[in-house]
Amino acid sequence: MKTDTKTSDRSLNNKSDVSPGISGIPAFDDNYIWFIHGLPEKHADQQIIIVDPGDSAPVIQAIEQDKLTPKAIFITHHHGDHTGGVSSLVEKYQLPVYGPANEQIPNITYPLSENQLISFKSMGLSFKIIDVPGHTRGHIAYLGHQTLFIGDTLFAGGCGRLFEGTAEQMHHSLSKLLELDNKTLVYCAHEYTQENLAFAQRVEPANERLLQRIKETTRLREMNLPTIPSTLKLEKQTNPFLRFDIKEVRLAAEKFTQKPLDKPADVFKTIRYWKDTLD
Repeated sequence: MKTDTKTSDRSLNNKSDVSPGISGIPAFDDNYIWFIHGLPEKHADQQIIIVDPGDSAPVIQAIEQDKLTPKAIFITHHHGDHTGGVSSLVEKYQLPVYGPANEQIPNITYPLSENQLISFKSMGLSFKIIDVPGHTRGHIAYLGHQTLFIGDTLFAGGCGRLFEGTAEQMHHSLSKLLELDNKTLVYCAHEYTQENLAFAQRVEPANERLLQRIKETTRLREMNLPTIPSTLKLEKQTNPFLRFDIKEVRLAAEKFTQKPLDKPADVFKTIRYWKDTLD
């Protein structure tokens, strides 16, 4: 089924053959706050779940402008650019807040962890929780309807920094994502794609699909269009942080660290450290 989101100055919009409809609200310098719309066949496309509202002002503006009805808030992790607007939104709309059980976040009413299922029957929506620690200790992701709301664990062309977790944890988290359907739409929380792909090209300068993606990304950004969502298939083809078991990536990591790397987890750790030295 095709879904259309509404066009406005502050909305990022996409058409997709996957339900539900998703619309995005830019926040701060490069954040995206996602709205998950209920299914049209449930007459719920004006009902929304708000994902990672770091700032309440643009969210409230979008809700009022498009006459939307917020039903819940999803939080992936505790960082302020993902949670800063929660208190104001809860106060204004009396919303339930879903978030990671293993992080201390005010206003959480439903703490969540691996394999829990949550459903919103009136909206026709349901999601499975995936534990994806690494960026933070308790980071979670929401998977449903062939869409993945991944916060700061995986970016388009990159992955999150290891602020609290370990490289081993992040490698394990990203390995879980490799098991998902290639058609899964990946909704991360930041517009970092150009920078990430520039690093990816350092790792795999001869990756033709990556070079094509760089051109596509440049074209989108020149038109001030978002590069999100990507597909998991595209990430598997071009994102070095998901390609730790690919020979070319291992050889690049070994060249950087000047020692052999026998384990994919060590390749990932080296690639992450390599990018950290450039940031």
